[in-house]
Amino acid sequence: MYLSPRPITLVFCSLLLTAAQAMAAQAGWRQITIAGTPADPAPIVAALYYPTQADARTIAMGPFTVNVAMRAAPEAKVKGLILLSHGTGGSELAHSSLAEALAQQGYLVAALRHPGDNWQDRSLRGGSLERYVTERPRQASRVIDALLRDPDWKDRIASDAKGPRIGALGHSAGGYTVLALAGGRAEPARFDTHCSAARAADPIFCSTGQAIAPGTPNAAASPPLPSLTDTRVRAVVAMAPMGALFNAASLAQIRIPVAVYGAQLDRFLVPRFHAEWVAANVPGVDMHRVPNAWHFAFQDTPTMAIPSEDGDLGANPPGFDRAAFLGRLQRELPAFFDKALN
Repeated sequence: MYLSPRPITLVFCSLLLTAAQAMAAQAGWRQITIAGTPADPAPIVAALYYPTQADARTIAMGPFTVNVAMRAAPEAKVKGLILLSHGTGGSELAHSSLAEALAQQGYLVAALRHPGDNWQDRSLRGGSLERYVTERPRQASRVIDALLRDPDWKDRIASDAKGPRIGALGHSAGGYTVLALAGGRAEPARFDTHCSAARAADPIFCSTGQAIAPGTPNAAASPPLPSLTDTRVRAVVAMAPMGALFNAASLAQIRIPVAVYGAQLDRFLVPRFHAEWVAANVPGVDMHRVPNAWHFAFQDTPTMAIPSEDGDLGANPPGFDRAAFLGRLQRELPAFFDKALN
């Protein structure tokens, strides 16, 4: 019986795919410290998740659990670099399951610990709103700078005619951070305007945000912040983002792929003022509304109670299955970045 070359080729490709799946990568893990600069003296600690063929094991790291191969040898090439930005007062380990899933699918993930806005140090929140919303995106860009110079990583990150393939993923204030890298511009005066009208409807954001206090000189007329766009970032995912500070015109100018996830029952950043505001103004946005979810649904469940302005980080509404939802994200996020970056 004669077989045409095409079926034989398809069978051969199928066998190769099966073999590749059998050799699926695990997530390696390393920690790096990025030195400060004269302009930004604070060093930045970042956890790196990356594909490796070494065996992963379950390790407790503070209140979170990771499943990684510590300091294992990375694969020779990675699909791209994904910058991961945590929320205010958060940790570089809070979204480890998502970072591990991206690493297993071939990405290098750099989860930074934001200087001055993490679980150990909240000094950035004690300053002006302008400094807060400016420093976070700048810190994220510093991590990208460092990895693109790092001899251990710069040649591993896949590139094409547009340059290195780089995406960004963020939650809460981290969602603001990655949208700022995409081109969104915050207007600090919007805090006073928003909270004067909607404090009762968005109380946690309005009580915790650092604003130019009403009555200080020319608060409403403060100059616009400089653009914090990082043109190297080619796709972003914002999970329950802090979005009320963005002006609509800047969101409308974003031209890279953007996915937004909004938690339906979010009381920390009420969706209609934040996630929905972003989705209404970013062209072509991929909007996901997560039913029956609170703000911290996007974080791994900690092994101990961690209080926040909206209760325990590990708590869920009745009937919400956080593990199942995170499993869904572990499939959706790599698929989004595969499409957007390739």
